[in-house]
Amino acid sequence: MHYLTDETLDRLLTYETLVPALKRMHLKRPSDQADMLLEQPAGGGGMDRLLNRAAWQQGEALGVKLATIFPNNPTNGSGRPSVQGVYILFGGELGEPQAVMDALVLTWRKTAADSALGASFLAREDAESLLMVGAGAMAPELIHAHLSQRPSLQRFMIWNRNQEKAETLAAELSKELAGKSVSAAPDLEAAVREADIVSCATMTEQPLIQGAWLKPGAHLDLVGAYTPSMREADDEALRRGRLYVDSRQTTIGHIGELMIPMAAGVIGEADIQGDLFQLSEGSVAGRGSAEEITLFKNGGGGHLDLMTARHGVERAREEGLL
Repeated sequence: MHYLTDETLDRLLTYETLVPALKRMHLKRPSDQADMLLEQPAGGGGMDRLLNRAAWQQGEALGVKLATIFPNNPTNGSGRPSVQGVYILFGGELGEPQAVMDALVLTWRKTAADSALGASFLAREDAESLLMVGAGAMAPELIHAHLSQRPSLQRFMIWNRNQEKAETLAAELSKELAGKSVSAAPDLEAAVREADIVSCATMTEQPLIQGAWLKPGAHLDLVGAYTPSMREADDEALRRGRLYVDSRQTTIGHIGELMIPMAAGVIGEADIQGDLFQLSEGSVAGRGSAEEITLFKNGGGGHLDLMTARHGVERAREEGLL
C-alpha cells in the first residue's frame, strides 16, 4: 500500500497531462457509482458536510473519496481548508488496495480539469478573455486549467463579493502568469459582458450570472452548485446557452442548477445536448459556430475522482514512486 501526499500530487497532476488523460478515460463509462451526503449545521452558520463518492470502472479500477466540506474553516482562524479528505484506490481486476492519497489537491485538479475538458470542446479556440467569478481555492486552479486548453487567453478578470480578496488573488496570479493581464473586476455585469469564457465557482444559492449579459460566442462554465438548492446562473442563461454537462447521471436530478429550472419548465432533459462521455467519443458535437453561447455544468461526480486518482498512480509509477 502506498500513500501519495498532496505535495506529491501537486507535482504529478499537471493539467497538461491530466486533461488528456480524462478524455481518454471517458471512453469507458463507469460501471457503477454512488454518492452519499451527510450534513449538519455549522457553528459559524451554514452547513458542514461529509461527502462519500464511490465509482467503479469494471476491469480498470474502483475507489472511494471521503471528504469533509466545512465552509467556515478559511475564516474561523483554524488554518484549515474548507475541503479535506482522503481517496482510496483499488485495482479493477483483483480488488487489491493500490494507493491511499490526500484528497485536497486531487479534488482541486479533477474539478478544474473537468471544466477544462468541457471547454476544450465548447469554448472558442480564439478565446482571449476569461472572467473568474469567485476568488476561493478553486479560482487559481480553474484559471490555470482553462489556460492549459486555451493558450490564446491573454486577459484574466476576477470578481468576488469581497473586492479585496479579488485584488489579492489578482496580484498573486500576475506573478505566475507572466505576460498576461490579470485584474480584479469591480463590476460583475460589465465583466461578464466582456468575457469570452466565464468560469463560476461560488457557494451561492441565488443566481449571480444573468443570461442577458452573455455576449455571442461566450462559454459559461458553472462549477460551484453541487446541492439541490444551489444555482449560479439564471433561467435566461439556460435558455440562451447550448447546454452540456459532465455526466448526465450525476447532474440531472441531483443539482439545483438543473433541477430548479427543470421543475419550473424552463428546460427539459432534451435541452442537454450531451456530456463528456459523448463529447470524448465524438457521438455528439461540441461548439457549432463562433457566435453560439455554450454552457457547461461541472457536476464533479465520483467517476472523475477515480479517473484522476488513476492518473495520479500512473504518473507516480512513471516516476518510480510506486
